[in-house]
Amino acid sequence: MENNYGTILDINLTTRKIEKLKLSGDDIKNFMGGRGLGMKILYDRIKQGQNPFAEDTPLIFMPGTFSGLPIPSASRMCVVTKSPHTSPKKPKYEHSSTVSYSNMGGFIGPEIKFAGYEGIVVTGKSPFPVYLKIEDDKVEIVDAGKFWGMPTDQFDKEFDKELKHEFQTCYIGLAGENKVSYACIISKASKTAGRAGTGAVMGAKNLKAIAVRGTGMPNVAEPEKFTKLITEARIFFKDRTQTKWWRDYGTAGALKPSSDAGSMAVKNYREGTFPDIVNYDAETARQKIWKRNYACYTCHLSCKKSGVVSEGRFKGTIVHDSPEYETGTMLGANLLMTNINDVMKAIYDGDNYGLDIISLGNTIGFLIEAHEKKLINKEFLDDIDLKWNDIDSILAMIKKIAKREGIGDLASKGVKALSEKIGKGSEDFAMHVKGHELAAWNVHVNSGTGISYATANRGACHLNGKNAEGQNGNALKDSLAICFFATGWGGYDEQQLVDFVNAITGSNWTKDDFFETGERIFNLEKMMNYREGFTAEDDVLPERFFKEPLTVGEKKGSVLVRKKWEQKMKDYYTERGWDLKTSKPKDETLKKLKLDFLV
Repeated sequence: MENNYGTILDINLTTRKIEKLKLSGDDIKNFMGGRGLGMKILYDRIKQGQNPFAEDTPLIFMPGTFSGLPIPSASRMCVVTKSPHTSPKKPKYEHSSTVSYSNMGGFIGPEIKFAGYEGIVVTGKSPFPVYLKIEDDKVEIVDAGKFWGMPTDQFDKEFDKELKHEFQTCYIGLAGENKVSYACIISKASKTAGRAGTGAVMGAKNLKAIAVRGTGMPNVAEPEKFTKLITEARIFFKDRTQTKWWRDYGTAGALKPSSDAGSMAVKNYREGTFPDIVNYDAETARQKIWKRNYACYTCHLSCKKSGVVSEGRFKGTIVHDSPEYETGTMLGANLLMTNINDVMKAIYDGDNYGLDIISLGNTIGFLIEAHEKKLINKEFLDDIDLKWNDIDSILAMIKKIAKREGIGDLASKGVKALSEKIGKGSEDFAMHVKGHELAAWNVHVNSGTGISYATANRGACHLNGKNAEGQNGNALKDSLAICFFATGWGGYDEQQLVDFVNAITGSNWTKDDFFETGERIFNLEKMMNYREGFTAEDDVLPERFFKEPLTVGEKKGSVLVRKKWEQKMKDYYTERGWDLKTSKPKDETLKKLKLDFLV
């Protein structure tokens, strides 16, 4: 096998040209890997206003600096492209949209590094469905016609069998094939690049899947130092209370506490507390659904739970995402669902079609509320009597969306498109920022989450960070490939991550360098959005959070105060070094961050 480290695999599906391109040393130094390096590649390759579905729009699969090394909880990979799902209030171009990045765990990110690549960049469009088969230096574009239209559950089994169980894979479902704007990419380990429409861009290229097998190993600059850090990290995570919590409960452990705190998305974010969450919280799922825990590459946490519905009309349904906090909330509490088996079936169908469960639950919740308020009728919904806590109507709508049939075509574009069509004040409860639907955390009681949503460069994102420093840190963690669950709350601190960077690269980083690199990445994304027409006018939250206080739970009466919120945003822009009126990063800010090419 050739030494391809520092190399990206560049594949054009139109011309079928396959190249290995060396990355700029300055780009690697300044943007690291994963999200950051993916964004720099995206910036270099797209024009302003470019159609996300254009043949030359790159779809970039970028493991991070830590990927492929035995660092606990360093399995992540970022998928980077231009979003097909977002838009500004005042577009500069027909196809103005935000950057798109979505982070996935599992095993395929490390496998790309084992094969010798820093990442994979896919452009072009195949005239027929294909998949990529990558085995070290051997790269093939293979006909995938027999797999096109196949649900993800069936595809995963049949594809793995065809590959003789020797490859790590990621793929799209029917939603991606049909270019549903919030389609996701799913990995063999049931991890997803769930947000911002990455699956739709993959479908637009007629690319069903990527399969990777590698036999190499990334190098480190200081092996002795690295080995010492690995030993310390393994001991660090072994018996920690937090490690046990993740193993026992996964993210579902947050379902009941979030409801109790009034921070859950309930009834299309009308409320923050849902008493019936006890019907499918972590304790109930442990008793009724879960059969095993499983982990990503080199992870001690084993936060993922696989289970099976054991009773009722959906008995026998195996769910590999059952439930997590986001899925359990968005297709559960947000839709006022009370039965655990119904929630599991809705999650299964969403995954089986390859849909982003967060945007899906938002879209259905919005339609139910619009129907309940008589802003739309059954005819608008193709005669589906869509209601809260009604599994049959919800499953029917999920199918419509995945196939883009009837109302499903408009709903496949998300709540912003629906509210623009419906009007009648529905925009007040269309829960999105920049066209990207909110995650499963309410904002009435937590303005920090509001900052995370309002300022996220891909549109509403709960993983963005609640302040500038947190956002800079998270941007770099996405670039290193470290899981957020292993940082903060008793996990790695920034100094530990800095030490790993220095051992791997031979650098002499400080914590200041850590945050500055994250700040550089975040500002690059911001500038890419700004040139598309996104300004301070787009950094806003849905009106519901200011107009409708909570009416249920201990946080009853909570609401955002507009003047306090506006001051919070001004303080944020000032700290960032951005213009208060436009939100554009100032020239001196860009120069300080070595982003002179953006001035």
